[in-house]
Amino acid sequence: MNLTSKETIQALLQRGRTKPNKTMGQNFLIDARVLEKIIQAAAISKEDTVLEVGPGIGTLTQALAQQAKQVIAIEKDPAMIAILKQTLAGIQNVQIIPGDVRQVSHYPLPKNYSVVANIPYYLTSHLIRSFLEEPPNGQAPKEILLMVQKEVAQRICAKPPKMSLLAVSVQWYAKASIVAIIPRGSFWPAPAVDSAIIKITPLQQTPSLPPNQFFRVVKAGFSHPRKQLANNFSQAFQENKETIGQWLQQQDIQPNQRAQTLSVAQWEALAKSYSQLERHLHQGIVVQ
Repeated sequence: MNLTSKETIQALLQRGRTKPNKTMGQNFLIDARVLEKIIQAAAISKEDTVLEVGPGIGTLTQALAQQAKQVIAIEKDPAMIAILKQTLAGIQNVQIIPGDVRQVSHYPLPKNYSVVANIPYYLTSHLIRSFLEEPPNGQAPKEILLMVQKEVAQRICAKPPKMSLLAVSVQWYAKASIVAIIPRGSFWPAPAVDSAIIKITPLQQTPSLPPNQFFRVVKAGFSHPRKQLANNFSQAFQENKETIGQWLQQQDIQPNQRAQTLSVAQWEALAKSYSQLERHLHQGIVVQ
């Protein structure tokens, strides 16, 4: 059964008395070449366990099952689950779990696993944050390979001076790169935008400071992206601009810079130094 055939997909949906659910972001892959790109980029071996999010009718699931030791597929739509039982019949190394991946912490996963998915676009930021910031069992996946909206992929992989809060959030935890741009015509029904395959590889080292300390400073800096950093920090931390300006300059950052011009390393340095600054502010001293 060719699951990248539009006619096959339509027949399966018709037999299942269902249709693509726009709310759930159901756009089915109809380009076998894109499927091959995903499998090649994932580089899965027979020792690997793969978590697939939103398997739909099982197009990617079938291909993953041929490469992996086990595939754990989480599907929210009961109609798709019924179809999966048909398309995956006889495949022994696939486990279908009915549920919402936003409750991912509830699912038991092995220590070494990868995430490969063609996900609904509305889940992108939440899903990435979940696996990087609060992964199941405290264990981040070896790799995350996702099909996401092209513009979102570009934001995630951005470098100064085009950084965003999302880019900093992902790149503090992982390396991110775009594998390929996928035109909207590769799906049925076609989405309104083009897509991209993005690879996210979590860093092995533990973050050098607590996440809440890091993101407190980052979120303050990005609170008004078009405003200068001195203004954002002064407003967020309720400190005078002169003190904030001196603090920024000590980190080789100009007060009139904007958040999108800073690298992840600069954000980390600011977050580390701000805790020291706070301890001395009541004395009116800026740390040297």
